[in-house]
This record gives sequence, structure tokens and C-alpha cells, in this order.
Amino acid sequence: MQRHRVMISAAVVAAAIGFVPTAAQAADQPAARQGSAAAAMDAAKAASTKQAVFHSPAERTVRTSGKAAAAPQAAGAAGAADAAKGNAGLAVDLRASATSAHGFSLASRITTAAGAPVRVDIDWGDGKTDTEHVTGAKLLTSKHTFAEVGNHKVTVTLTDQDNNVTATNSVDVQAAGSKFTPHAPTRLLDTRSGIGGSSYPVTPYGVARVKVGGNSGIPADATAVALNVTVVSPRSAGHITAYPSGTAQPTTSNVNFVAGQTVPNMTIVPVGADGYVELVNRSHGEVDLLADVTGYFSRSSGAGGYTSLDPFRIADSRTGQGTWGQVAGQSTFELQVAGNGAIPANGVTAVALNVTATAARGVGHLTVFPSGQSAPDTSNVNFTAGQTIANSVIVPVGPDGRISVRNGSWDPADVIVDVVGYYSPNSKAAYLPTTPTRLHDSRKYDFPVQGQDYRWLPLADGDPTVTAFVLNATVTDTQGSGHLTVAPDPNTWAQYKNNTAKWPTPPNSSNLNWTWGQTVPNLVQASTGKTGVIDFWNRGWDRTHLVVDMFGLYEQD
Repeated sequence: MQRHRVMISAAVVAAAIGFVPTAAQAADQPAARQGSAAAAMDAAKAASTKQAVFHSPAERTVRTSGKAAAAPQAAGAAGAADAAKGNAGLAVDLRASATSAHGFSLASRITTAAGAPVRVDIDWGDGKTDTEHVTGAKLLTSKHTFAEVGNHKVTVTLTDQDNNVTATNSVDVQAAGSKFTPHAPTRLLDTRSGIGGSSYPVTPYGVARVKVGGNSGIPADATAVALNVTVVSPRSAGHITAYPSGTAQPTTSNVNFVAGQTVPNMTIVPVGADGYVELVNRSHGEVDLLADVTGYFSRSSGAGGYTSLDPFRIADSRTGQGTWGQVAGQSTFELQVAGNGAIPANGVTAVALNVTATAARGVGHLTVFPSGQSAPDTSNVNFTAGQTIANSVIVPVGPDGRISVRNGSWDPADVIVDVVGYYSPNSKAAYLPTTPTRLHDSRKYDFPVQGQDYRWLPLADGDPTVTAFVLNATVTDTQGSGHLTVAPDPNTWAQYKNNTAKWPTPPNSSNLNWTWGQTVPNLVQASTGKTGVIDFWNRGWDRTHLVVDMFGLYEQD
């Protein structure tokens, strides 16, 4: 083990001073194992869009006959008969299937007289049109990508000029993707006080229901919600799984805990048809649960898309960046978000962060909220004395482009804030929730991530439309202290397969922190960068197992 540390650290040092190995140290990862993650992602994406199918049968075709046209001179008996009838069977059956957050495949099954030339005009309802020509009955397949999510009316018109007749059918479609609307941080569930309906802990393997649609100003047609779920005083070890009401419980996890621990984790979870999200307690003891909303996804034209960024740090109280020195108990500091780094100066409605508390002098929590407001009765990061703990945060941006961070403890703590993306009306990527899917589990192959090494997963190789993934990264069976950094890889999957990948340089950011023997999860909104390959860096010196679950992706047109 000690030899491996020295070899890896030497490679890191070489990269830092400009001398990089000819091939990345992690390139010996079996490509089949990484490929299985890509295959699982593709299958989950296909399943999420397969449900969006819209149909308008041929019987709905509206036929319009003009002035009778003379039969062609060369027509035979059958052709003359059809001409006399004015192509009475002219019709089209429409079936539209979603292929992505913005895209559709349209199957037009055309019925027409044999030999009759027909022009096919497709009006996609967004100002774009396509024209095809057929002779005789045919199944015509057309593809289209809408610039905006929401509802669109697709109209297909058949024109038989020989018989001076048209036939029109339409189908209403709804894009599979959704966009984001920030919401003032609000508590929707607290089983300790009765907020959300229950004032009792969740029983072992019991379910807490959280009303989302139609609650606290969230529209009834919200498709997904950004919830910070906090476990309080669990009686035994276990995990919480969030999922849409009315669906089967997935096998993935969102929040892992041990007895007596108070731990949060951000989730982005689809909303069930009845407007509820369910939280199942997979432990042998009772547990109290909190759920705080910071935004929701919908197909509203006024909602904003997402822009993923390479992670960068905007605050570190240890070094004086953003605020100087430990944040005093019961105090608040502000951070300029708009115009900071790659974030535009205008139009940003919310920002995606990773917030870390470290070197805390006592028990407490951090609350992140828009500037210009009073601190809400919600929490984002819960900590104990001496603990280092991180959590993903999605927070609305104040009218002045700033956010506020409050230390709710009575004692000081250091605070670190990293940016991973932002939401705005000008951002193009829409969110496509998928069935919770396990993409990688190093325990399956007894293949832990070694200290100062990384695990690469080619999740969007060859698909530039996918800009980010919503993942839950979990470390377990940790053999020491460390932290995980998730970042896009400059190498392609092909370079890893042919052993020409270069050692990447991880950014100065962190996604989750651990000590020996822990299981720690955190939501990660991971950018795909330029290659679609994502790295998971073990920044500690000792090995750890890594589990990666996918809950959705962001896709642009």
C-alpha cells in the first residue's frame, strides 16, 4: 500500500509541475466496467423517454376536397376509379415518441390511393416545417428537436394535387424535459413538529409522504422538486430513499446515516401523479425527517434552464476568500454570485453549490438563502464539533446577484463554497429525470479507488447534448480521511481504451468529506465537460469504495 501511495503521489506532483505521464495512472481500469456504466445510463435515459408517447389515429384526419380535377391521361382503370372518388382514403395516423428532453420522433402512417403522388407538410408548431413526398401508402419517420420544453401541436397535411384534395391531422405533444423555478427555502416536512401532517417519527421501513404539487405556491403540475432531506436522531443505522408517489421503491439511496447522527442530503426527485414525494426509512429504528424545498421543475415557458460549469471555489473562510476567518455563531455573510467567474452578471435566478462546514467549534447548521431576506427556518448543512461535512445546495439568487450564508450554531465554524452551475432563462439545458439507476459500485468488483487516484466513467461519450448528470456519490468502507472531487475529464473514452489518456488535473473543490470507517453520500450535479467522461477523485491517501447512482440528466437542444 505504501508503495502505491508514493507512485501515485509522484504522478500528481509531476502533473503539477508540467511533467505528465504518457498515459493516465487510472487508465488500467477495465474498460468493460466503465462501459457498463455508460450502458446503464443509456438504458435509463431510453426508459425515461419511452413513456412519453402521443397518438392521433387516422380517424381524426380532416379531409378537404377542392374542385374536381381531371384524371391523368395515362391512368388505367384503377387509377381512374380512384380519381373519380377523389382519393377518398387519404388519411394519416400520427404517433409521436419522445427521444430526449427536447426531441421527438414522429411516425406518420399515410394511407392513399396506389400510385397517387402526395406532398407531406409537417408543421412542428414552433415555426419550423418539413416537407416530404410519397407515392402510395407509406410509414414516414421524421425527427425534430424543440428549442423549448412544454406543449406543442404538430400538424401534418397531405396534399393530393391530382385529385385536388387535402387531409390534415394533428397531435399534441409534451416535451419530456423540464426547467427550473427557484423557490424561497421552505420547510415542507418536519416529523418533530407536525409540519407536513405527521408529528411522529417514521417507523422502521415506514414511509413519510411529502406534499409538493399545490403546496406552498408550487404548481400542481410540477414534475420534480429540489428537496434537502435531513435525518434527525435515527435510532439505528440505515438510509433514506426518495421517490415519486405511486411508483415502485428504487434500490438506490439518498441519505445514509448511523444511530444518533443528524445528516442532510440534497435530492432532486420526480413528483408523483398525486403531487407527492415519498421517503422510505430503510433502517431497523425510528427516525425523524425534515424536507426543505428550494425550487421545482416544470414545463412552464417561464422556467429557467441549467448551465453546468467546471467546479470553482467562491468562498473559503480559512484563506480569507469570500469572508475572513471563521464565521461567528449566529452570524451571516454574503457572497457575490452574479458576475463571479463563469457566472453571467445578469439573468441568473439560482445557483448550484457545494457547501462545506469544517473545524466547527460546536453543534449547529448552515442555512443558505437569497440576499435581501431574513434567514428562513431551514437548514442545508448540519454539523457537530470538529466535523467536516459537505452538502449540495440549490439556492435562489437575490435581486442584487448575491446569496447569504448563516451559521446557525452558537459557535464559530469555517465555511467553504464551490459553484458547479447556475439556472437562468438563457440557459438551454432541460432536466430529464430517469429511473434511479446504479451506474457504478466498486464493491461489486472489489475494485476500490486508491488514495490520490480517480475513477473515470464515460457517461455522455459521443453525446454533446447531455451537459450534466444528477448523481448521488457515496463513499463507503473508507480506510482513512479524505474528500471526493467530481469533475469532467479532458480525455475521451477512446483515449482510455487505446491507453493514450493523459493524467488529468483535479480542480480545487470538494463534493464530500469522510473519516475512517464512514459511509457518506452527497448529491453531485456533474458537468460532462467537452468529452462526456466524468472523474471521481479520491483526494485522501487511503483507499475507499465508491458507489454512483443516477437520478437524471440535463440535456440541451
